[in-house]
Amino acid sequence: MLTTNVKFKNFEKSKEKKELVNIFRDIKNNINKKSDLFLNSLTKNYKYSFNKNNLKKYKKFSVFTLVGMGGSSLGAKAIYSFLKLKIKKKFEFLDNIEVHKRKKDKIKKLNIVISKSGNTLETISNFNTLENIKNSIFISENKKNYLKMVANELKKEIFEHRNYIGGRYSVLSETGMLPACLMGLDYKKFKRLDSLIFNKKFQKQLILNVGSILDFHNKKKTNSIILNYDQDSQDLFYWYQQLVAESLGKKSKGILPIISIMPKDNHSLMQLYLDGTQNNFFTFFRVENKNSNKINKKYLMNSYSYLSNKSSNDILKAQFEATQNVFKKKGIPFRTFIIKKKDEKTLGELFSFFILETIMLGKALKVNPFNQPEVELIKKETFKILKN
Repeated sequence: MLTTNVKFKNFEKSKEKKELVNIFRDIKNNINKKSDLFLNSLTKNYKYSFNKNNLKKYKKFSVFTLVGMGGSSLGAKAIYSFLKLKIKKKFEFLDNIEVHKRKKDKIKKLNIVISKSGNTLETISNFNTLENIKNSIFISENKKNYLKMVANELKKEIFEHRNYIGGRYSVLSETGMLPACLMGLDYKKFKRLDSLIFNKKFQKQLILNVGSILDFHNKKKTNSIILNYDQDSQDLFYWYQQLVAESLGKKSKGILPIISIMPKDNHSLMQLYLDGTQNNFFTFFRVENKNSNKINKKYLMNSYSYLSNKSSNDILKAQFEATQNVFKKKGIPFRTFIIKKKDEKTLGELFSFFILETIMLGKALKVNPFNQPEVELIKKETFKILKN
């Protein structure tokens, strides 16, 4: 157990590595001294460029369109999907190039346009296809860029995206928390790092977990396959996918997170997982749900009478446990997350765990977990083609 809301079981045969203990200690010291601006952004001490009073006038909107790419949208989308049962507002996400012409919509919407650089090509392209451009607010760096010029032209609010916070690490800053506030969530409750970093149980589990992943990487097991048994958590793992792949994929090193939808993928990919190339390690993820559909026993044949009085969740749980039993017998490495309750604190804890895991792996692999130099090559090549 990490906390009361997250039941976590580590990889078997995990061993504590002194190197990782030292890395964790350095992170904890930097947070404690407030000497690292980025790490401080993950804590309750962080001062946002917005407050609830700034956003009151936007609460009248019931529909929002968030325009952004990568880390500018993935965090907010993860929050919206994971906590959608708590959210009454409707959010749409333009997070890829929209090539199909959208139908005209009379509903009054507020656009939240996010780009750290303020010059992201896809974001600019999507924004300029919207009908209701004047109903917009912006999040971008405080420097001369496209979004800032547009905001000034439209006389609309622009909130600062601090330059020391990378997009994929920005979910607990303005990028994720401003949309969370407009969703009607308590954005302050997401900030869990302050207490978790000094929790000895959390610390031990995190260090053991990172040590196992480091061992897998060194043994060329570099596919991190997430067996996700909760449909509403798909976007959380798309956020995680970018975080890990973009942070660690450097110098011929890295880990490739692959999201597998369960139990659907029992019927397509499980054969490979069990009997194919063994360069994978796995994460089992499930959310406890007491309000799932009951099986209607009226039409059950006798051979399936064991399903009487069972729910969809009972079947999902049985498949979850059965797959782990088979993995154990075959010696396939895996860890397990079971979510007991979905709320801001739980999701904030998962964000904190995965961010710390990624930073620690980057430092242990001796790669910079905060840059993405090769991505710029495609941007430059794209501009070259479009300008010709």
